[in-house]
Amino acid sequence: METSEILFNIFMFLIFLLIIFIITYFMNLSKYKKKKSIGEIKYLINKFNLDEKKLKKRQMILWVSIIDAFIISFVGTFIFMLPIDYVWKFLAGFVLLFALIYALFEIYGRHLVKKGYQKGRKE
Repeated sequence: METSEILFNIFMFLIFLLIIFIITYFMNLSKYKKKKSIGEIKYLINKFNLDEKKLKKRQMILWVSIIDAFIISFVGTFIFMLPIDYVWKFLAGFVLLFALIYALFEIYGRHLVKKGYQKGRKE
């Protein structure tokens, strides 16, 4: 892979990241205002036993949107770069997508626990 191709892929990744972040942030914000909950935040609350009253929802929406945008942009850019058949690209993208979702939300959930947002903790 040439330097110009690498720079083009990095540029496209950053553009996709920015566009997808803006879209997901405003979608999550409007969804939160209507329903008062977002799937990712409910997942984190249930999995890590977080105290919903202590959480800063606006900040969580921002981080969830960043994580979602990174996952979508990275998988899309990475799969686009692979010189293999479409069937294998879909399979690799599917595996990579679920691996990143699990890994990044696990890291974010552990970070929230470390910050003291877990139920039963006294600050």
